[in-house]
Amino acid sequence: MSEQEKQQQTKPEAKAPKAAKPAKKKPGFFSRVARWFREMKSELKKVQWPSWKQTWNNTLTVIVCVILVGVFIWAFDWVARLVIRALPALVQAIKG
Repeated sequence: MSEQEKQQQTKPEAKAPKAAKPAKKKPGFFSRVARWFREMKSELKKVQWPSWKQTWNNTLTVIVCVILVGVFIWAFDWVARLVIRALPALVQAIKG
C-alpha cells in the first residue's frame, strides 16, 4: 500500500454539511420556574438529613464554641486594656 493510500485511509471523511435544524424555542418563564422547582424537589429527596439528636448536639457544640471564643476575646481585650493603661505610668517612671 502506498503512502498516499495510507494517508487517505487515516484522514477522516469530509462530512456533508448538515441541514439547518429549526431553531429550538426557549421555554417560557413559568415552565422554566416549574422545572427548577421539580429539580430542586428531586435533589432535596437525595439529601441525608440529620436526626434531631444530631441537630441538637451540633447546635450545642456551636453555642459552646461561640461562648468560648467570646470569653477568649474578652480576656485578651481585658489584658490589652490593662497593658495600654499601664504604659503611661511606665513611661513616667522611666523618665522621672
